Amino acid sequence: MGFDDGRGLLDYCRRVDDGPYEDIWVIDHLLVSRGVYGVSWIDSMTMLAAAAGVTERVGLGTAALVMPLRHPVILAKEIASLHVLSGGRFRFGVAVGWHPEEFEAVGVPLRERGARTDEALAIIHRLLTEDSVTYEGRFWQIEDVTLRPRPPTVPDLWVAGGTLTHAPDTPDKPFMAAGVLKRIFGAEAWMARSSGSEPGDVANDIKVVRRHLADNGRDPATLTIGATQFLHVVETDSEAKAVAEQIPRFHAVMGRDRTDDDLRASYLTGTPAQMRDTIAQLRDAGLEYLILTPLVNDPRQLDLIEQHIIGPSSG
Repeated sequence: MGFDDGRGLLDYCRRVDDGPYEDIWVIDHLLVSRGVYGVSWIDSMTMLAAAAGVTERVGLGTAALVMPLRHPVILAKEIASLHVLSGGRFRFGVAVGWHPEEFEAVGVPLRERGARTDEALAIIHRLLTEDSVTYEGRFWQIEDVTLRPRPPTVPDLWVAGGTLTHAPDTPDKPFMAAGVLKRIFGAEAWMARSSGSEPGDVANDIKVVRRHLADNGRDPATLTIGATQFLHVVETDSEAKAVAEQIPRFHAVMGRDRTDDDLRASYLTGTPAQMRDTIAQLRDAGLEYLILTPLVNDPRQLDLIEQHIIGPSSG
């Protein structure tokens, strides 16, 4: 990526801020996570700090921050700073991660990812709400730590996770893990997995999450249910023409480790009408919030999404 690309991203953020979109969400990966992706991204907190400086309205979220790779005290300081600088617009989206090479690069055992995430979330919440925090944990120990400046509000916590059936190289399982359900229970919102031509997994996960909340004494209506979707809008009524243009775009971002059928099952593809149909199925299942991630930085995609996806869907 060159310097011009960086400036282009900031122009892109300005366009989003001027449009009908609610938030800007960024992906977080330390390295190229082969098996699912074929590229990597700018550091998520750095990207959102830059976006905060060129936007005024939209929220700024991580979809989702790989928690076990970071020290919670440093991350809490970054969160507090970004939340203050953005005027309270940060959305704290978190995940446990899955890519072995990322964990090896920072010396963190992959098997500890869930426990480290839970411990870090506990520390961060206390640092954002309390003075003189002392914590004796399995992975981190802090004594009498106070962060300043501290934001007047705590960012909403969005927990990512769910059934994964179309990325076979990850260690995630094809069901909702108990640890994920426990984290979702304590969050303001949940980010489900992407789902394209086969939205049944997400629909089933929604049922599982709602049942888990109800069984443990929380009103399911108090949780915002969201999902992430990659897409590339092609103005055509021909599925074959749309897919012929979309699949190379997916290969450029996702790599070639997954089949085209897997890509189509995971993400929004086909004609705009087919995309709207998938979104409608997810909405009928209980989806309330949708993170749309264009495969290219071309601002024209923002116009096409607004024209063919957001506009008709909102009607």
